Amino acid sequence: MKPQVSLEVCASSVTSALAAQDGGAVRVELCENLYEGGTTPSYGEIALARKLLHIKLYVLIRPRGGDFLYSDLEFEVMLADVQYCIEAGCDGIVIGVLNADGSVDKPRCAKLVSLAKKAGLGVTFHRAFDVCADMYQAMEDVIELGCERILTSGGKSMAMEGANTIAHLVEKAAGRIKIMPGSGVSEKNVHDLVNFTKVDEVHSSARIRVPSKMAYRNDHIMMGSDYADEYSIDVTGIERVKEILKMANL
Repeated sequence: MKPQVSLEVCASSVTSALAAQDGGAVRVELCENLYEGGTTPSYGEIALARKLLHIKLYVLIRPRGGDFLYSDLEFEVMLADVQYCIEAGCDGIVIGVLNADGSVDKPRCAKLVSLAKKAGLGVTFHRAFDVCADMYQAMEDVIELGCERILTSGGKSMAMEGANTIAHLVEKAAGRIKIMPGSGVSEKNVHDLVNFTKVDEVHSSARIRVPSKMAYRNDHIMMGSDYADEYSIDVTGIERVKEILKMANL
């Protein structure tokens, strides 16, 4: 019998986290700034998500967008954020620190993993994995660190583009670590992705765009530089979560 495929939702707000829960996700990766690939959410978001969620809550530990080569100060911020996640009662953290040569920074990652695991938290290694110089060596390093799973798009922008690599990673992992595809996973492609790669976990933001309820609008201003619409927000859609799960388990 085919194993049940579970869904982790990348949620950029408490609102999205609750939608993920209502749609049947087993776990939330809480973050903010999805347009930068995700950064660590505020203490308020973490605290309220923990209060309202009964499914697992993992928090992204990433102090900024861009690469995964961090300064000493940035690493101190990451350690402090992990400590807060422990105090807030989170179930896990999501990390990734690299060296300049594209290898996993094992000493720094080990500190983050050790801090989390001593407090009973799980650890996912995020898509920093996808910009490693050698993903297969990186997988061995991440296994050695004691992480539970690797979130990956197979080194491509979208998981479907990297499906062949993801399938090879699953084969080489041989049950030693979970390989979880993410990036562009939707109700339209998840069935093919799961069947081809043989994974039993997938990751998606399951986003929908919701128009603003503002009556007055200033159409002559943009608050951000990378995307334009100030009068709509992206949130996780309950029905999209349900549909991704349905298609993943056909």
